[in-house]
Amino acid sequence: MNVPGNQMELREEDIRARYDVATALLSGFDHTPRLARAKDMAPAKSAPERSSGIGTRRRFRSTTPGLVTRSTARPDGVRLIERIEASDGGDALVSAEQAVVMQGLRRALAIALALGDQFSEATGLAALKRANLEDSLAEVKRAEFTELLAAEALAVLAAFANATGFLLASHASETQVEIGAVEEVLTDNAPLALHGALWELDQELATFADELPKLVPTVLAFAEQLMEKVALRAGNAPRLEAFASASYRVEVDDLTLQGFSPSRKTRGAALTMAFKKPNEVVGNHIAKYQAMKLSKMLMAYDFSRKMNPFAELGGFIFTFMGDGAPGTGKTTLIQMMAGLVNEYCQNADYPFRYQNFSIDQIDSYQGKSGQNAKAFVTNVLDPGVIGFGTIDDIDQIAGKRGDKQSSAGQQEVTAVFMEAFAGAGTVVRGNCTFGMFSNYPENVDDALRQRAGARFLVDGPQTREDYIDILALLMGKNHAIPLGAHELFAAQQIKSAVAASFEGYARPREAGLLAVWDQVEADIGALDTVAKLGSYLKAIQQADPRFTGRAIKNITDAVKVRAMDFELPDEWMEQPDLFLFKSYDEKLLMIRDMTQPITVEMVVQEINRYADSEFRYADKSDEVAIEAAVRDMGRMEEAKRRYLRGKV
Repeated sequence: MNVPGNQMELREEDIRARYDVATALLSGFDHTPRLARAKDMAPAKSAPERSSGIGTRRRFRSTTPGLVTRSTARPDGVRLIERIEASDGGDALVSAEQAVVMQGLRRALAIALALGDQFSEATGLAALKRANLEDSLAEVKRAEFTELLAAEALAVLAAFANATGFLLASHASETQVEIGAVEEVLTDNAPLALHGALWELDQELATFADELPKLVPTVLAFAEQLMEKVALRAGNAPRLEAFASASYRVEVDDLTLQGFSPSRKTRGAALTMAFKKPNEVVGNHIAKYQAMKLSKMLMAYDFSRKMNPFAELGGFIFTFMGDGAPGTGKTTLIQMMAGLVNEYCQNADYPFRYQNFSIDQIDSYQGKSGQNAKAFVTNVLDPGVIGFGTIDDIDQIAGKRGDKQSSAGQQEVTAVFMEAFAGAGTVVRGNCTFGMFSNYPENVDDALRQRAGARFLVDGPQTREDYIDILALLMGKNHAIPLGAHELFAAQQIKSAVAASFEGYARPREAGLLAVWDQVEADIGALDTVAKLGSYLKAIQQADPRFTGRAIKNITDAVKVRAMDFELPDEWMEQPDLFLFKSYDEKLLMIRDMTQPITVEMVVQEINRYADSEFRYADKSDEVAIEAAVRDMGRMEEAKRRYLRGKV
């Protein structure tokens, strides 16, 4: 986040000095709604030893009496601590989630109150408040006083909403709660503004947080809606320059409050892997190109809209499968892509989270493996971060259904990944991607493998030029051996290499699929219409029944990606204002302008590329099974021979 030079510190001692006032607000107060209508809801659990709405701690009193418009409506007792405690159905002990919410709200209120006092001193409002209490406020100052009170109220509400969302962001889950617009936004003065906001939060918790998993999402949804409404109200409010143009820093929380712009919490762990540059990935042209494109696609994600324009246009890769023989560069590809996304996110100050799911997370304890897999998926899906999740050696991690050699833990992991990657509740926002990598993809469950929307064939160096390039790269510079007649890395020029690689799929490569191609072409001629392409797909399905409708969806998704066969300019990543910081609608238009029409050649190439991989997996799977059966038969024959020899 770009922070202006006029940054001010909110001191920790000033924030903690307001904890008692914040706790009193959470414990209880009375509020008469003025702009919103109370919802039909069950009251918070009452305490018989005190009157409704009265807290056990000292009350927070306004310093601006007489400014609240009277209402004949009955005041509602607001006891947020009790409301939060009731979210788990009446458990006598406070859960970790409830404690986190209580602490987060208290901290956010204290930060907002400290900021309000600092704003009040900086603008001269504090002196006007003192004059008002002493009944010595000049008549000519009353209009200024009223405007500054409203400005302080908006600043305090913005700080409260912003800090709440920031402090609770690390506890967000995939559970989403839609609460609608916030209405009780009062600007008479800061205390009344907080009363109105907390009253409405109490209403939302009573309505939506009927079970513990919805508690944090409801508070986060409220904070987001409140921030939106306050920013809208601030658009035409006077005397807000001191807040809108300043940055307030809370060092302990690593929080910067910058006007009405939402603060994002960086929750991705620092990466310590050895990143690779694209020129250090030799061969693997299509895989490298797609990984580079996908890295930039992720950066188009809009944190406010929680959606990516590429996902809306249908050109986003949510899951992909990278397969190849051992030593062909799968790990290098992961290091390259993670490095690119990490670099882009650091430049834009976006939170980035990389996680790998490994064989170590398969647990012998029943249900634990599934929990580990679910936690991995949830962390990467987190809509508050740019996420990249990898599953290396997925053939060892996720078991085939019905395979007696797969452990219960592997079966649990398979079920979790299948539901997460293409289940009924899967929502593709475009903020993250999952890569599954394997040396033996034929050993991956067919249904799980088909949930990989894109295929990255990681086949390593192929040509003479590739082998010269990789030798020169790995040898380094500590030698005086002449290069010879070769232009170093010319073969790795990505655009020309990728074009040649795609053209290589004008015809299939696998023998089984090539036979289908030749037969279809002989029967109906060149595949130049949708009907003929559909006939080719049906012929593939007849040759391999596993080629289902999901395969067609993956192919059409790949075609849409090809229609966006452009790489976002490097300048857009280096200078975020050119693209990354633009509004969602602006980014959508910029991407749409770069999209090219879908051609027959694209569709044919993507059908062949995808079907080739399936035939390759099937051929390998069958061959492996046959070889295993032959070995078993051979062992049985040898055992029988030895047994009979011993009987003689």
